[in-house]
Amino acid sequence: MPRLKYGSILRVFVILGLLCIWVQIMLSASSVSMDKDGEELMNYNDTSEQVLALVPPELHKYLTVHHKNISVNATDRIAPKNTSDIRRAIEMINEAQTIYNEDIFGPVQNDTIIIAIQVHTRLTYLRHLIVSLAQAKDIDRTLLVFSHDYYDEEINSLVRSIDFTKVMQVFYPYSIQTHPNEFPGMDPNDCPRDSKLEQALKLKCNNALHPDLHGHYREAKYTQTKHHWWWKANRIFNQLQSTAGHTGMVVFLEEDHYVAEDFIHMLHLLRATADKTCPQCEILCLGTYLKTYQYHSNTDKVEITPWHSSMHNMGMVFNKTVWNNIMELEQQFCAYDDYNWDYSLLHLSQNRPGREKFKVILCKGPRVFHIGECGIHHKKSNCNASTVISKVQKLLQNAKKYMFPSRIIATITAGGAKHNKKLTKGNGGWGDIRDQELCTNMTKIGRQFRKYIYYA
Repeated sequence: MPRLKYGSILRVFVILGLLCIWVQIMLSASSVSMDKDGEELMNYNDTSEQVLALVPPELHKYLTVHHKNISVNATDRIAPKNTSDIRRAIEMINEAQTIYNEDIFGPVQNDTIIIAIQVHTRLTYLRHLIVSLAQAKDIDRTLLVFSHDYYDEEINSLVRSIDFTKVMQVFYPYSIQTHPNEFPGMDPNDCPRDSKLEQALKLKCNNALHPDLHGHYREAKYTQTKHHWWWKANRIFNQLQSTAGHTGMVVFLEEDHYVAEDFIHMLHLLRATADKTCPQCEILCLGTYLKTYQYHSNTDKVEITPWHSSMHNMGMVFNKTVWNNIMELEQQFCAYDDYNWDYSLLHLSQNRPGREKFKVILCKGPRVFHIGECGIHHKKSNCNASTVISKVQKLLQNAKKYMFPSRIIATITAGGAKHNKKLTKGNGGWGDIRDQELCTNMTKIGRQFRKYIYYA
């Protein structure tokens, strides 16, 4: 083959190879960018006309989006320039324990239903949760406690604009946002997640001796959720002045949940049925992860079964007596190598000395729905929330005639194989001794909130 022709063919192959490498790099960068900024972009999606059509006009105010510069990326949001100011603002709000609208709806009573909502940054979903809460019957007799792990003025403004019931905000004070370059955030000298033990020891990184059970090192964005849930529950049950003598029910929701208009009505029916039929039922559950729902046959049916974390963690309800039972095993919760709060509770449930596993009474026709398409465990590239929200809205509209049953029928089941499978080990992500110590120390703070800074 002539040298010139051979050289030309070689150049073509080299160019094609470089082009392939460039395409792979661009695709990889695009994927990373989508994971990184997908949550940001989702928060600026306009609510579709289809969704708005099913929302009463007087509630559209909660869906009003104030457009901002969406070029700000996720890293900028996690590491704001005014961390000290945010810490001071959080401390002041937590100390004040202000209850908004108390002058309109009256003070918190010992049997007031408390709805605890864990909030991160998914503003679009939070807007729709608030709209759904606003349409719930008897919502004006509740206290909404929004527990935040991210301080954001737009989110704060939205929460404080609620005018249909009592509202309180609390802020998780050990967040990634308030500790961007130190534990409980990511210290620059923390071990990379996938470092091998030998590499970590050579690096002399902070947590070299404490990988999780799978050999990985902590990631703050995952550990934060369990810390926040644990702190929030302890804050509500043990630290707030307004709940010092509270004996009523606390409903646990998240920012990407959506409630049916009769969820409070069903909550009362569940509690009354549990008292008569299943006094050992410590947990009530209003939600489910089923893909299809038969309201014409299940709206008045409930099930009593062993509690399982991945099936009964949405719209979960319990009172201070149950929390005290959980607190007796706080060391197990905090030491269990699983970054999920619900699997950590399942571990407690399956290992309670001299006691059976938690039992739950749950709605067969759910009253709490999951509308989240993006977040820590959801990496879909299309983060438009309108599709799922519209689906839930239409479902509830079609089920309207089956809502507010006068009575419910309970069925006792032993649970399937998944319910009763013994946890042999956790999902990991919680091997760092600092996470375990912070978790335990959170419950040592007295009723009055005191300044507490965790030093690694």
